Amino acid sequence: MLRQYELVEKVKSYDPDADEALINRAYVFSMKAHGNQTRASGDPYYSHPIEVAGILTDLHLDDETIATAILHDTIEDTLATPEEIRKHFGQNVARLVDGVTKLSKIEAQSESQRAAENLRKFLLAMSDDIRVLLVKLADRLHNMRTLHFIKNEEKRRRIARETMDIYAPLAERIGMYEFMTEMQTLAFRELEPDAYESITKRLAQLNKGGGDDLIQRIGRGIKAHLEANGVEAEVTGREKHPYSIWRKMAERHVSFEQLSDVMAFRAIVDSVEDCYRTLGLIHQRWPMVPGRFKDFISTPKRNGYRSIHTTIIHDEQMRIEIQIRTREMHAQAEHGLAAHWAYKEGAPTATGDHPWISDLVEILEHAATAEELLEHTRMAMYTDRIFAFTPKGELIQLPKGATPIDFAYAVHTDLGDQTVGAKINGRVMPLRTLLDNGDQVEILTSKAQHPQPAWLSYVVTGKARAKIRRWVKSKEREETVSLGRKIFDEIVQRLPTPLGWEAITEGLRRLKLPNDEALMEAIATKRVDDVAVMEALMPGSATEGTKPPPQRTAISIKGLTPGVAFQLAECCHPIPGDRIVGLRREGEGIEVHTIGCDTLASGVDADWVDLAWGNETDGGTARLAVVVKNEPGALAAVAGILGRHGANIVSMDQTARDGSFHTFHFDIEVHDLQHLMGILAALRAVEMVSTAERL
Repeated sequence: MLRQYELVEKVKSYDPDADEALINRAYVFSMKAHGNQTRASGDPYYSHPIEVAGILTDLHLDDETIATAILHDTIEDTLATPEEIRKHFGQNVARLVDGVTKLSKIEAQSESQRAAENLRKFLLAMSDDIRVLLVKLADRLHNMRTLHFIKNEEKRRRIARETMDIYAPLAERIGMYEFMTEMQTLAFRELEPDAYESITKRLAQLNKGGGDDLIQRIGRGIKAHLEANGVEAEVTGREKHPYSIWRKMAERHVSFEQLSDVMAFRAIVDSVEDCYRTLGLIHQRWPMVPGRFKDFISTPKRNGYRSIHTTIIHDEQMRIEIQIRTREMHAQAEHGLAAHWAYKEGAPTATGDHPWISDLVEILEHAATAEELLEHTRMAMYTDRIFAFTPKGELIQLPKGATPIDFAYAVHTDLGDQTVGAKINGRVMPLRTLLDNGDQVEILTSKAQHPQPAWLSYVVTGKARAKIRRWVKSKEREETVSLGRKIFDEIVQRLPTPLGWEAITEGLRRLKLPNDEALMEAIATKRVDDVAVMEALMPGSATEGTKPPPQRTAISIKGLTPGVAFQLAECCHPIPGDRIVGLRREGEGIEVHTIGCDTLASGVDADWVDLAWGNETDGGTARLAVVVKNEPGALAAVAGILGRHGANIVSMDQTARDGSFHTFHFDIEVHDLQHLMGILAALRAVEMVSTAERL
């Protein structure tokens, strides 16, 4: 384990201006917070965050990131609080520690490829500052280095699988190939021990007699050839990693002996011009393997990786891969985005030389200072998406602006259809609440529930919108047919003689309608009027120019859904107990008004339908105008009366202020007219209420 002074010295070696006191405070705080906690290896627990900090010093990261690494487990695993971190180490470190803590709380769901990809996206979306992600990757790397101390084999395999599926690809995504390679090798050793042992033995046999000498001999030969032609280069060689070899064997369906490039060499030169000179000299000396040449300098990878790759046939018919790059390209290749921290001081042009990942990081390209560079280092990818969790930990990806209804439909259609409420992070919240990254959402359901037309005003996913619309359309047709049948029954009562089934069949033919349901739908939406129906059923029963007999009975609207088969008018807010009339316009649903509504008196162009509330009709919304005295507690007195009478306030508006009096409009849910009258009587009895009337 790194000692305190050793860690400080490592940071000061590349950043003389680093805040030494900050790192010292973090070191001591972590030791005290973790106390006697130990790891599976038997080492003190605080050795882990210190080693994570040590890994990050190799990337030349700033003092705040090193302090974050030292403190990254304190909130999750000790009694330390975010407030303490903020107090002792400042807002920036507290924010970074909080970010790492949030990432650590995520239960990796890597059973399926989709879930693994979702988690990678979530980690990116949650990493508002790239340093949070770097600390998390270093944390995972050190855990993999000490994985063999865990006695439970199943747990070791789960962690290794998680690393292979989530963290190694994530390191690759941001260009940190050194982290990726070591994670893959350690995970491969745990997941496929037989394959790992077999490949490492074959590699040893390949070098038998030569060992490292073979790699060094080839490397010296390449270097000598380049220097003889005027190119100074640092040439290093290595065997390919066991996991890389195993994957190529699996992908290409070849044996170990058939692999062409088990060895790889790297030539690091001073400039881009030297890269291309080196390539020419190597191809001039050794034949290249067709199809194995790639130029990532002229066309960099999406994560900013730049290098030239070629495979040549070396002496003794051995195929080897050679990578050619500059020193800055090498730093970028090994440490990805983290490499930029090494170049951030005193080299503003270096920032421009590196193509930042356009779909991953939003950066101010020519940052004047390190602080400005940091301020604009934000994860831009997936900013238009959020990731929420089911109670069991499954990750659900949704567009930004999604609500619990969208979440429910994303999990399962039936869950969406039966939604009555939602708990977000353990609290019951409105269904129109916008979800945020990392929210845990529990959907509350009822088998009696069905999709609501109002949901369409705030759902954002296509799936939710399509399912709700399909249900509304189906329900609308079903209820429109039901209402049309009631109107049809009333029309039949107005005929002079009873009607037979043959007459209905003949009537459908005359009206050119395919079936009984089409007729009922046409009646409810007035695509055929009552006179035409009577004439089709019984010619001569309502001759042209003669007013048909009046409606004999009121039509019940019991059991129909407001807003689907009929619409309660906004102008008069009818409630059960009111005498009501329906206005039937062509192509529209029936609009329900009270008998005294001004809209009816204005002579609207629509058929009137005499309606009645069903015996068990649900309540409605009534609008009240209440004038109260301008005194403390007046509004509370009104709200108290409404609450005691079981009337839920839907909305409230202040419409006028007149000196000593204020006028409010309340929309309240009531059971029926009798319930409303009782509420009005109670309001009028309060001294602070001047008047209370129904609008």
